[in-house]
Amino acid sequence: MVRVVFIHPDLGIGGAERAVVDAALALKSRGHEVEFVTAHHDPSHCFQETKDGRLKVTVAGDWLPRKIFNRFYALCAYIRMIYVAAYLMFFSSIRYDIIFCDQISACLPILKLRAAKVIFYCHFPDLLLTQRKTFWKQMYRAPLDFIEEKTTGMADCILVNSKFTASVFHETFTHLQHIQPEVLYPIPDFSAFDLPVDAPDSSLMPLKSKTIFLSINRYERKKNIPLAIRAFGKLLEHKPGADASLIIAGGYDSRVVENVEHHQELVRLSKKLQLDQKVTFLQSFSDAQKRTLLNYSTCLVYTPDREHFGIVPIEAMYMKCPVIAIQSGGPLETIEDAVTGILCAPDNEEEVANAMLKFVEDPELSSKIGEAGRSRVTKMFSFVNFTNKLDSIVQHLTSRMDN
Repeated sequence: MVRVVFIHPDLGIGGAERAVVDAALALKSRGHEVEFVTAHHDPSHCFQETKDGRLKVTVAGDWLPRKIFNRFYALCAYIRMIYVAAYLMFFSSIRYDIIFCDQISACLPILKLRAAKVIFYCHFPDLLLTQRKTFWKQMYRAPLDFIEEKTTGMADCILVNSKFTASVFHETFTHLQHIQPEVLYPIPDFSAFDLPVDAPDSSLMPLKSKTIFLSINRYERKKNIPLAIRAFGKLLEHKPGADASLIIAGGYDSRVVENVEHHQELVRLSKKLQLDQKVTFLQSFSDAQKRTLLNYSTCLVYTPDREHFGIVPIEAMYMKCPVIAIQSGGPLETIEDAVTGILCAPDNEEEVANAMLKFVEDPELSSKIGEAGRSRVTKMFSFVNFTNKLDSIVQHLTSRMDN
């Protein structure tokens, strides 16, 4: 039995959070002792496993600001994560053999003060997730970028979520060329998706259309959700009178300004394109509601470009829901074009619309591709394989400690 402590900046609802929760569940299933320390955890906005007692969660540093004058989000995140690490090292009674850290590496020097063995999961280099359009933004980011690269290299083991992210890791961190990160696809425990599926009610799927397209993403601009709306508009231009609708279902946190603003932007876009009677917006949803959405939708439209991995297409294929996705990043590894889904050129609404049109014109296509998707996920992206690899990594690090 190995004691593994996961430290994470904000244990809310998102792909990174889902990945570390599943990692904790995987290790727990092998008899290891796991728990979380985080700067924020809201029981009303988190994954079920972190609030029902299956995973113990300790909050430290939530009193620290998330922003200063509506700026300096990254700096505040670094400070909060450093505080979490200091709390774990010097002020808590939590015992550990290995620390699993993700998203923010700035806290690794604190962890290494006690010679802790650290696994760092690089979902994607943070320095690539922001723009530097002004001189002052460049000056602000320069030390943070330096710290990210320097501290990432301090981990005993670096994991990435796809071969795509591994290539970006080497392109970005030029001083870490000697490090070869291991690819660990963040595969969820699909047992939750095998539970009974509730029938959709009017609050979840109010439009009883013959063809239902679904988008699942957080309300963030980088997720490129407007592409789904514009492509849906093009579809209706090509096929006037088509009995089709679009559901935009997104992770939504009222504390996050971008979530609020982008939701409003998408609503305005649908009205501008005169699609507001055909488009439904959902702000967050439960696991049971996600199962219902995926089960009763004709197709998932997944719009992020250069997505690091993309767990939603995996979930959709497991639920036999075909995927239309962008031909870049993680979907290139997870989706077999024209077999389990359709890959389209980046930001090409015409191509996405044509892909959607295929499902409108061929009612049998969804079930055909859906079956192929389920088969691919079962063979290539099983939770058992994920658990085996993560467990072997933990065991290897533990053996190094013993030696």
